[in-house]
Amino acid sequence: MQPLCHDDESHALLQLKESLVINESASSDPSAYPKVASWKVDGESGDCCSWDGVECDRDAGHVIGLDLSSSCLYGSIDSNSSLFHLVQLRRLDLADNDFNHSKIPSEIRNLSRLFDLNLSMSGFSGQIPAEILELSKLVSLDLGGNTLKLQKPGLQHLVEALTNLEVLHLTKVNISAKVPQIMANLSSLSSVFLRDCGLQGEFPMGIFQLPNLRFLSIRFNPYLTGYLPEFNSGSLLETLLLAGTNFSGQLPESIGNLKYLTELDVAESNFSGVIPSSLGNLLQLTYLSLSYNNFTSGTLHWLGNLTRLNYVALAGTNSYGDIPSSLRNLTQLTMLNLRMNELTGQIPSWIRNHTQLISLVLGSNKLHGPIPESIFWLPNLETLDLQRNFFSGTVKFGLLKSRSLVSFQLSGNNLSLVHYHNDSIALLKFKTLGLGGCNLSGEFPTFLQGQNHLEFLELGGNKIEGHIPKWFMNLGTETLVYLSLGGNLLTGFEQPVDVLRWNNLKILLLEQNKLQGALPIPPPSIISYLASDNQLTGEIAPAICNLTSLFILQLSHNNFNSKLPQCLGNISNTASVVILRNSSFIGDIPEAFSSDCTLRAIDFSQNQLEGKIPKSLANCTKLEILNIEQNKINDVFPSWLGILPKLRVLILRSNGIHGVIGKPQTNFEFPRLQIVDLSNNSFWGKLPFEYFRNWAAMKTIHKENPLYMQVASTFQVSGYRIFYAFDYAMTMTNKGYASGLVIGAILGCAMNTRKYEWVVKNYFVNKGARRCDRRAAGDWVFVTLVQLVVVGEIWREGTLEVDVLGGREDNIFYTRRRQTRHVELPSSYFISAPAVSSTVALVGRLVRYGGVCRWRPVLADWPVDREQKADEDRRWGEKGDDRLDVLSKRKGEQWLVLWPTVVSGEGRKVDCR
Repeated sequence: MQPLCHDDESHALLQLKESLVINESASSDPSAYPKVASWKVDGESGDCCSWDGVECDRDAGHVIGLDLSSSCLYGSIDSNSSLFHLVQLRRLDLADNDFNHSKIPSEIRNLSRLFDLNLSMSGFSGQIPAEILELSKLVSLDLGGNTLKLQKPGLQHLVEALTNLEVLHLTKVNISAKVPQIMANLSSLSSVFLRDCGLQGEFPMGIFQLPNLRFLSIRFNPYLTGYLPEFNSGSLLETLLLAGTNFSGQLPESIGNLKYLTELDVAESNFSGVIPSSLGNLLQLTYLSLSYNNFTSGTLHWLGNLTRLNYVALAGTNSYGDIPSSLRNLTQLTMLNLRMNELTGQIPSWIRNHTQLISLVLGSNKLHGPIPESIFWLPNLETLDLQRNFFSGTVKFGLLKSRSLVSFQLSGNNLSLVHYHNDSIALLKFKTLGLGGCNLSGEFPTFLQGQNHLEFLELGGNKIEGHIPKWFMNLGTETLVYLSLGGNLLTGFEQPVDVLRWNNLKILLLEQNKLQGALPIPPPSIISYLASDNQLTGEIAPAICNLTSLFILQLSHNNFNSKLPQCLGNISNTASVVILRNSSFIGDIPEAFSSDCTLRAIDFSQNQLEGKIPKSLANCTKLEILNIEQNKINDVFPSWLGILPKLRVLILRSNGIHGVIGKPQTNFEFPRLQIVDLSNNSFWGKLPFEYFRNWAAMKTIHKENPLYMQVASTFQVSGYRIFYAFDYAMTMTNKGYASGLVIGAILGCAMNTRKYEWVVKNYFVNKGARRCDRRAAGDWVFVTLVQLVVVGEIWREGTLEVDVLGGREDNIFYTRRRQTRHVELPSSYFISAPAVSSTVALVGRLVRYGGVCRWRPVLADWPVDREQKADEDRRWGEKGDDRLDVLSKRKGEQWLVLWPTVVSGEGRKVDCR
């Protein structure tokens, strides 16, 4: 007969019960129930060994196991808790409760007989106590899903002390350290979960080859590097999860030896090379995700062998060709994600046989043809993403038969959407609906009535006209996060309100409409607000000052004819980009930029702003771009901006800025500056040579666009991770004449060592007429110089005083004959203009480019290989088009080429992953 439990242990358990309360919300498991509710001392249930969750030793009657996981327990566990009186415990499981941010007490050392300790998802916080290292008998330790730290002691001390560990789960524990090499010596380890721990450095390769390792998850440690080893056929690995790390190199062909592998996830890492076809040997695989790496192009023919797969994510893997017919064998698929590839052809008819599909994502490919109606009949489908392809034809909303469909994206195709008032769409409850560019026209679409669960709605790029109706303003007031109505013919709101009612809205896109009247003010939750290219007028309401989450504000090309809001400083400590270009703003720029200013780009250009440049801009230490050209600013050169450590672009042209530009006070002013445009102002005297000597950023070859900036935000919308990016760039444009003062434009020297008549004759970047003499084949050497290239006003004839000066059209050439591949440029040259002069140092480095000139000539890998639209600004006519003439008539002749001046531009993109 099993003995009764000991009174002291029974009393300790009851004390533990009394110290906590039962709260159903304290556990997330749907099957959770309060196990301690049955603990009583009376009657037949008086023996604690019979209590729910309690395990006793059969011989001595001691409590050796306590499983209170998912027991709806809420409260605190402190150092006085009776829990620590249960010193005979071997197993303790308190997972999935809420202990209200309790720290793990140091009294945990009392439970020195523990083999298994599970405190996961239980609301513990703070530093993991050093006393846990005294639990030397631990075989399984799970502290994951809490806000804990493992830093003093750290991970190395833990694995050195607990040498018997087989299971180590520390998901979301803040480790912020390297994975110790000694961990590769713990041969008993079978399961390691170190997800989202802030791991750093290179992951020890030996851990992959531990003889008993079955489960390894180190997901979402972006600063963790490493490589995969060669795997042998004896490996027991069943789960390998590396997504969101910085692992690199190739997936080894030997990965096909992991015959027990059921889950493989290396998404959003840095792997490269070809996806090995040996993956087709992993016949036990049920979960496969290789998305968003740097794999080279390949096909997916190997997928057909993996008939157990139910989850396939191969987005952004550079896969090409048709959707492979071998996929028809994967009849257990519930999720298929092939977005952002180079897939062509049509959606195959056999897709209708995949009746288990819950999510089908084919967006951002090159698929074409009509969308087969059968795809709308898949009975379990919840997500259908076909956006940004080349689909054509008509889509009838009435064909949507799947009542489970909550996410439907068709944006960016050549489709026409047809709906009727009696369509069954009213029976569907969308959370994500993307109908951008679907040829919707006429009044606001009434089929949206009743869609009260919307979180993401894209209707941009249609021809919807008239007012935004009152009923729409009441849709999704608590759920809507993303709303795009840009690029339509909307004129306003049927019922204007002081603040729009979507209380959780983060992205609002109203640009390129015909909106009239006052600027609509979004709710305080807004992150990005674009309302440019409308007909908005009047003062901006003070409620805009409440947008304390704002990242991006773009209100360009309106007709406000009012002053800038005095409360601009309220948003300067959260916003990154503020663009108010060409919107008829008047008055002074407010002296309102706060001490914790976060702005990265400010564009107030092409308005009627007056006064001085506000000195509070010096608070904006993250500022990269400042553009206030074409205003009425009356000030001297703002040398005090030189303290801004990240300023790269400063455009002050066409104002009333005057006086002498004095010498810099230190050698560190404007340390990152690449572009300065001070033309069409009233400066006089000499330009200080010290500035040019100190501006090191202008002397560097920037392979990326040096004038490019991106502000990005990521958030969740009904299962999607939305990556929203706003791009702000300065694009090179040859305006045809009078470049003015442009500092940091691009200077190049091209040389060819073979004899030919023309290199490129009248090479137009923008236009279809591109000529290239086929005799121009040869090895190119290209030198790019970034430095002061134009001072004052340089016209067609040019005033550049160098050894030999030639001028052709709007470009300035410096020629120097040499017959060697080694290019020797002069160390400096002198530039003079009517009111300004200076001697400027030339610096640069040789960049080799080998290629054959054909019908699409390319001179160098940067910057002239970028395609640009003809006459993009639509203001300068033919001479405003980007034009590049590079001539050479004799062997070894070199031409120094100038591409002048800059204009601004911006764009945005939304990526749903």
